[in-house]
Amino acid sequence: MSTLDVAAGAIRRDETVGIVLLLAFAGGYIDAYTWIIHGVMANAQNANLIFLWLYGMAGNWAKALQFVPPILAFAIGIVIAAWLRRVAGERASAISTLIEILLLVAIGILHNRLPDLAGTLGISVVAAMQATMFIKVEGTVCSTVMITGNMRQAIENVFAVAAGSAPLGTLRRSGIFFALCAVFGFGAAAGAFAAKNIPDLALGLPVVALLIVLLRCEASRSEDRR
Repeated sequence: MSTLDVAAGAIRRDETVGIVLLLAFAGGYIDAYTWIIHGVMANAQNANLIFLWLYGMAGNWAKALQFVPPILAFAIGIVIAAWLRRVAGERASAISTLIEILLLVAIGILHNRLPDLAGTLGISVVAAMQATMFIKVEGTVCSTVMITGNMRQAIENVFAVAAGSAPLGTLRRSGIFFALCAVFGFGAAAGAFAAKNIPDLALGLPVVALLIVLLRCEASRSEDRR
C-alpha cells in the first residue's frame, strides 16, 4: 500500500489524524442515535450483552432479546470487513467506507417503514465495519467506536511524560487520544440532539463525515500515483 512519510515512519493514509477524528465523530454520533431511536447500542456490544443478561435474569426475556440482533449484526459486519481486507487489499478501507455510507443512506430512507430492522441491524453492521477496518492512528492502535482504550492510552502517555520515561512524541500521541475521546463525545452530543429534534434527517451528518473520509482517502491515492 502507498504510504505517507512522517517523522515517526510511514503511515497509511487511513491512519492519519484527520480521518480518524472524523470516524470518531461518526462513531459517537451513530451510537447516541441508535440508543435514542432504538434503545440499543450500535458500537458498545459489551453494553448490549450486559442489558441482555440483566433483563434475562429479571425474567423479562422479551426485553432482553431485543439486544440480540445488534450483537449478531455486529458480528456480521466484522466478517464483511475481514472478507474485504482479504479480497480488496489496499482498497478495502475505501470500499468499506462506501458500503457504510450506502447502508446509512438506506437506513435513513427506511427509517419510517422498517425502523427496528433498519436501525438495530444496519447501523450495527456499519459500526462493526468501521471498528474492524480503522484500527490505528499513525501506526498506534486506537478505536473510533468507543473511548475506553483511547482514554487509557492518553492517560498512560501523560503519566510516562510526567515520570520522565517517555520517548519523543509521547505527549503528542496523548493529545491525539484525548482528542479522539473529545470528538467521540461531541459526536454523541450531536447525535443525541439530531435524534431528538430531526430524527428523519439525523443520519445525514455521519454520512457527510464518512463521505469526507472516502474523498480524502481517494485524493491521497491520486496524489500517490503522480
